[in-house]
Amino acid sequence: MSWGTELWDQFDNLEKHTQWGIDILEKYIKFVKERTEIELSYAKQLRNLSKKYQPKKNSKEEEEYKYTSCKAFISTLNEMNDYAGQHEVISENMASQIIVDLARYVQELKQERKSNFHDGRKAQQHIETCWKQLESSKRRFERDCKEADRAQQYFEKMDADINVTKADVEKARQQAQIRHQMAEDSKADYSSILQKFNHEQHEYYHTHIPNIFQKIQEMEERRIVRIGDSMKTYAEVDRQVIPIIGKCLDGIVKAAESIDQKNDSQLVIEAYKSGFEPPGDIEFEDYTQPMKRTVSDNSLSNSRGEGKPDLKFGGKSKGKLWPFIKKNKGATPEDFSNLPPEQRRKKLQQKVDELNKEIQKEMDQRDAITKMKDVYLKNPQMGDPASLDHKLAEVSQNIEKLRLETQKFEAWLAEVEGRLPARSEQTRRQSGLYDSQNPPTVNSCAQDRESSPDGSYTEEQSQESEVKVLATDFDDEFDDEEPLPAIGTCKALYTFEGQNEGTISVVEGETLYVIEEDKGDGWTRIRRNEDEEGYVPTSYVEVYLDKNAKGAKTYI
Repeated sequence: MSWGTELWDQFDNLEKHTQWGIDILEKYIKFVKERTEIELSYAKQLRNLSKKYQPKKNSKEEEEYKYTSCKAFISTLNEMNDYAGQHEVISENMASQIIVDLARYVQELKQERKSNFHDGRKAQQHIETCWKQLESSKRRFERDCKEADRAQQYFEKMDADINVTKADVEKARQQAQIRHQMAEDSKADYSSILQKFNHEQHEYYHTHIPNIFQKIQEMEERRIVRIGDSMKTYAEVDRQVIPIIGKCLDGIVKAAESIDQKNDSQLVIEAYKSGFEPPGDIEFEDYTQPMKRTVSDNSLSNSRGEGKPDLKFGGKSKGKLWPFIKKNKGATPEDFSNLPPEQRRKKLQQKVDELNKEIQKEMDQRDAITKMKDVYLKNPQMGDPASLDHKLAEVSQNIEKLRLETQKFEAWLAEVEGRLPARSEQTRRQSGLYDSQNPPTVNSCAQDRESSPDGSYTEEQSQESEVKVLATDFDDEFDDEEPLPAIGTCKALYTFEGQNEGTISVVEGETLYVIEEDKGDGWTRIRRNEDEEGYVPTSYVEVYLDKNAKGAKTYI
């Protein structure tokens, strides 16, 4: 099976076919190139996805990733990052092993094809030239033969005419001989060219064209083999990363198997354990005795109402609750006293550890400066030892400050851990009681959880300190304040225990006055009587506004 023998007359079609083969090869190169771009884009998107869900450093989100399920998620993100890297490897290997190699081969193929078809055209031109020479000699032989015949006929005519002179006859005879000789020469030339053409034609169709077409066939078959090898490489590049991708997936499975729900539950306990003890039993209050009702120290009503009518602000009795205080939101006391005991202990321990690390760092720096000073003392040419005295003194001062700071936090830590006198039993019981009801209080008026999402706790202070703080922070805001007018009424749809600062308790079905609408924060300000007013959740009441009432003042 040879193109030279089977397709000897299909030069033009072979030229078109080989060009088509090169086009197919270039199309395959383009396909692989687009595949590499897709792999790179996919890898980039995977990396961005992994980065997007990585916890931000030094953020609350990072603290949440102490749970095993979150750690497994982090491992999954890291494995996906490695997974993306393997797609980058696919792109790089396809570019280097297929695209670059085939692009170079296409250029060589085009050059070889051009050379082969140039030789074919050259052979075609040569045989066409030989054919033209043959046709020319043939026409010349034919013309000379006709001329010789006419000269012979003219001589015979002259020779037969008795009126023609002998000289004219001789001239005609010589002319006939010349023409006959020219015909013989043309015949010999035609025969020679014909033999040469037949030889060239035989060489063209049985040697030159077969050889040229054989080269073209071999070139085309190499192209076919090359594109097949490239397809194998294409698959092999993918196959090479399968084990590594498998390891990435195995890593994800291993991370998932490392999730420990019991450990996570324990971490929740450690994160949110308050350290308060549950409240004790509530004492029985005997209403059958004809005496003024006394409220037990452990009752819920005491925890809610204690101190309200008795607190004095600059000599004035305040009969209403102050609204939510948002200006102090987010402020954390230095001793973390706003936190429950267990959480406070953890924070204090963490602070002590941080201070000890800073002390060690400063001590290392002091040791380094001391060594450098010794070097300067032994080798004055290296530097002035006195130049380090200021820095050494500064570091020593920093160490002393840090030690004092550490002692302060260690004292607070010791108090929390019970090494110093603890709070009274009564305070502990009340704190435990408030803790059991979710929103802890500062003397029954702690900040609401909706107003303070961090859910911080505030330990109870003495009544004197409460009065002092409240008088300082709130007296100026509430002195001589006119009671807000009622702008409507409302009916309590559900019972609400207003135990937080600025709230008021209501009973299902109770009707009260509305003195301030919901400002978008989910709370409505209501009044029961002249001395009792506060906020309730808007969803707990059905409001009936008086259209003729004047708008209430905005309370700041």
